Amino acid sequence: MTEVTDLASGKGHTDENFPVASFLLRPEHRAPVMAYYRFARAADDISDNAQASPETKLELLAQMRAGLDGKGAPEAMALAEVMKARQIDPIHAHDLLDAFVRDVTVTRYSDWDALIGYCRLSAMPVGRYVLDVHGESRETWPANDALCAALQIINHLQDCAEDYRELDRVYIPLDTGLRIEDLGEARATSALRAILTDLVGRTRQLLDSSAAFAEQIRDRRLAAEVAAIHRLALGLCDRLEARDPLSERVHHGKVEAGWIALGAALPVLFRRAA
Repeated sequence: MTEVTDLASGKGHTDENFPVASFLLRPEHRAPVMAYYRFARAADDISDNAQASPETKLELLAQMRAGLDGKGAPEAMALAEVMKARQIDPIHAHDLLDAFVRDVTVTRYSDWDALIGYCRLSAMPVGRYVLDVHGESRETWPANDALCAALQIINHLQDCAEDYRELDRVYIPLDTGLRIEDLGEARATSALRAILTDLVGRTRQLLDSSAAFAEQIRDRRLAAEVAAIHRLALGLCDRLEARDPLSERVHHGKVEAGWIALGAALPVLFRRAA
């Protein structure tokens, strides 16, 4: 019988495009954030495994859900303990599992609204969980939701060729006029580049909506991390407009990302400390 650990990718929190439980967070908050990350990483590895059958994936994701409610996958059981101890709503974890189930069962999105609907499950709960760990007001949720959706869409645009070639998943809305087979080409066609540029423009609107997010957060260290993430997202939008994700690297290198993040985080830390 296949176990959750059998599909582990080996990817860790330092391999993600955006900071996860970075040194900016207070130590007492880092551990519960990491518990959520390990849960999310295990579920993501299940849904993204190119060899496992859909039936196996759904069975393992059911084990993850069982762990949230009692006995099941250890990563889920560990997160359930953290959520219970901190009185955090488990909906953030259940929504995320719904997104991974959707990844197994849905491979195309008709329009932008459908894609944002997916982000409501796959991205927004992540930020909401982190905010709840820090005891932040739920009035911050609209800005959080806009930023998290933007991060998710940026990841989709960066990885559009890989998602299609390896998993037959297409997150680019079909009403854009996308020719799906173009994602299998060595280089993006002019039509695909135009579609990606338009989607980057819509993503920038989400980032504009979340521009004041860091200022809404009481915890200055979390505010600094959010500012860093926002700046990294803007930089990736610039790259997606200038580079072809089918043939060129879009991701920031670790050193480059570190400098960009620090440049955004330090002013927040110093301003709040004054």
